[in-house]
Amino acid sequence: MKRAVRSCVLSTKGRRHECDYLIVGGGTAGCVLANRLSKNGSSVTMLEAGGEDDWIWLKIPVGYLFAMMNERCDWRFETTVQPGLCGKKIAYPRGKVLGGCSSINGTVYMRGQKADYDLWGKENEGWSWDDVMPYFRDNMDYYLGKDELHNVGGEWSVDHPRIHWDVLDVFRDAAVASGIPHLKHFNNSDEVGCGYFQVTHKDGVRCSASTAFLKPVLHRKNLNVVKHAFVEKLITDDGRATGVVYSDKSGNQHTISGKEIILTAGAIGTPHLLQVSGIGPSSLLQRHGVEVLRDVPGVGQNLHDHLQIRPVFRMKDGTDTLNQQSRSYISMLKMGIDYALHRKGALSMAPSQFGAIAKSSPDVATPDLEFHVQPLSCEKLELGSLDDFPGLTVSVCNLRPTSRGTVELSSSSIKTPPLIDPKYLDTHEDKKVAVDGIKLVREIVANPAFACLDPVEVKPGASITEDGELVESVSQMASSIFHPVSTCRMGPATNPLNVVDARLNMHNVQNVRIVDCSVMPTIPSGNTCSPVVMMAEKAADMILEDTKASSA
Repeated sequence: MKRAVRSCVLSTKGRRHECDYLIVGGGTAGCVLANRLSKNGSSVTMLEAGGEDDWIWLKIPVGYLFAMMNERCDWRFETTVQPGLCGKKIAYPRGKVLGGCSSINGTVYMRGQKADYDLWGKENEGWSWDDVMPYFRDNMDYYLGKDELHNVGGEWSVDHPRIHWDVLDVFRDAAVASGIPHLKHFNNSDEVGCGYFQVTHKDGVRCSASTAFLKPVLHRKNLNVVKHAFVEKLITDDGRATGVVYSDKSGNQHTISGKEIILTAGAIGTPHLLQVSGIGPSSLLQRHGVEVLRDVPGVGQNLHDHLQIRPVFRMKDGTDTLNQQSRSYISMLKMGIDYALHRKGALSMAPSQFGAIAKSSPDVATPDLEFHVQPLSCEKLELGSLDDFPGLTVSVCNLRPTSRGTVELSSSSIKTPPLIDPKYLDTHEDKKVAVDGIKLVREIVANPAFACLDPVEVKPGASITEDGELVESVSQMASSIFHPVSTCRMGPATNPLNVVDARLNMHNVQNVRIVDCSVMPTIPSGNTCSPVVMMAEKAADMILEDTKASSA
């Protein structure tokens, strides 16, 4: 029997309800915190603007094709016009459902590099690799068993792909022959290498943060989950947050207070909420008629993200790719039967099955490129828009971009979408890494190990060779890989652009912690979902420690 999330109306209009911990956002971090903070009997309320995560396409891994930019489970944001992308606006999916982005993402399990966290730890005590690695490990249920890097029996299921593509094996062989060694996994330190991605699936089904951490503990009477609760504003009293105002599905407003307010609305939602609440850069707030409660210059600043460039290659006729399988009704029927009976096949696949970590130049200290290799090609990542030829996409992204953008309110109402301006390709360094990334892709595909598939470059096209032409092509074909971070950056209060301290407490507002991608000082060198789970696990320990210390 399906266990539904209890949707409790905690207050009628004008009444207040208090809990020990009030979590704003039922996404990846929120679900972890709801589990951990309610374990010892403390009262926890979690507010989620979206609804239940019971849609079938949020369970079947290939469902990301239907979930992203679907109003049922996605905020459907878009960026501002991006000069670095030929003046385009691009789609910017963010989860609006229990589990947040972990319910609609590509399910790739990666941690980033040791150097990423050691950099965090230089200014933030307790965030170095040695500090955070146990939080990555301990909640795992790892399909290959327990070792010093992995665990078994935890909630976060990490599995192997349940489909095989010969074309990806050819890419692997060519990458190895090009000097990128084969790796068993990407979870250890700063290694260059390639291999099949591990995924957050369990028996062929998506394992979101809601599935893993929230659903198993809904029986706890001290845990309340309120769906369709659109938080509109923080309530503050002389620099101390006491609660929030939220509206329900019918548009009725409610207030709720908490002994501690924990913002987990993500790198877009958290700074937007703070800004409409009067907490942010004073000049920005004043421009939109918002009363300034606290001038916090760093709220909404320092946005950066992984930009993906998607070179496409045509394989020789007869090569098996998703392009061909999706055009045959018989193949589609076989996909459905294979998944229904065995939880295997194309419906069980993440958007990217194979990956590589490499250096754009011998001069970089650790790898700065990530490849997401896909046995498909398309104009838009939608099932009905796949190309009519056997296609391979070798998406490459700069793991450590230097371009920095902003998230800014566009009106005094949070119901007006924010202005998201990542400023993609705004620096010479990012343009150079993009060009070097394409050149490395070409080197791999040109390796003799790839000759058996007669690859032909479709995008950007083999005739485009000059760096300036390649930058122009990148501008036309690039899009986000949806890893925004750092809009409420963690760091010492001596830097006015830092928003929270190393224990994730806001510098300028009492009684508020932020636990999501927005506090990351810099972007991890990989996919961001599992680093958020790690942060939430560590945050839960810190919150419980601080609560115990304050009551001693």
